[in-house]
Order: sequence, then C-alpha cells, then structure tokens
Amino acid sequence: MADVIVVPVGNGVYRIVEGTRSRVAYAAGTADSRWVFLDGQVYVLNVSTASGARTRRTDEHTALAAPMPATVVTINVQPGQRVSKGDALILLEAMKMELPIKAPRDASVKAIACRPGDLVQPGVPLLELE
Repeated sequence: MADVIVVPVGNGVYRIVEGTRSRVAYAAGTADSRWVFLDGQVYVLNVSTASGARTRRTDEHTALAAPMPATVVTINVQPGQRVSKGDALILLEAMKMELPIKAPRDASVKAIACRPGDLVQPGVPLLELE
C-alpha cells in the first residue's frame, strides 16, 4: 500500500497523492465537523472519541447532499429513472468548481428536491433514491 500525502492548496482545497495517483478534495465546515467532497462522494468527518480521533462516515443523505453551499447547474435524472452506482445525478457549482453528485448505489430516483439555479446548503438532501 502506498503512502498517502495530503497537501493543502488553500481555501479548503487539498491535493491527495497516493503513489502515482493524484486527486483533489474539497473541505468545508467547522473544526468539529468537516464535509469532504472526494471522487464524487461526500464524507462527514466528526470528532468521535475522547482522543480527538476522526472517523469517516457516509450514508445516503450525505452522499446526495451538497458538500458546501453551491448552485445547482444541471439535474441529469428524473423521478422513476434507474441509476447505477457512480452515475452523475446532479452537477453543482461552488467557488468556480464543478461538483458532481454521484449515485452511491444502483437504485431508482424517488424524488428530486432542487431545480437548476437553486442555491443549496450542505446537508440538505438534493434527491431521494429507493
């Protein structure tokens, strides 16, 4: 397993280098709870132990929510549509960055809770899968 190096680029942007692979992650939030957007998924980092160790967690609601305040650019699905894990469901724009919200699993789109042009907030579900 290769070492992972995290390099702060600035303004909540980090470059993650793992062997020959380099990726970009975006983070926002407070010292106690950070939202991290990486590879189309949103992770919430929380202080969970007395030692201050952080744990990574993701679930349907956070994976289908904006990682930071953003504007909905496009919605690529409609209710009833089948989607596959990794499909880009919604495209957001924040701080001049495009942030695709991807399907965390194979499913059907149950409901969409946003429209193109909407300003969305972190943690607010953008769509629901069934």
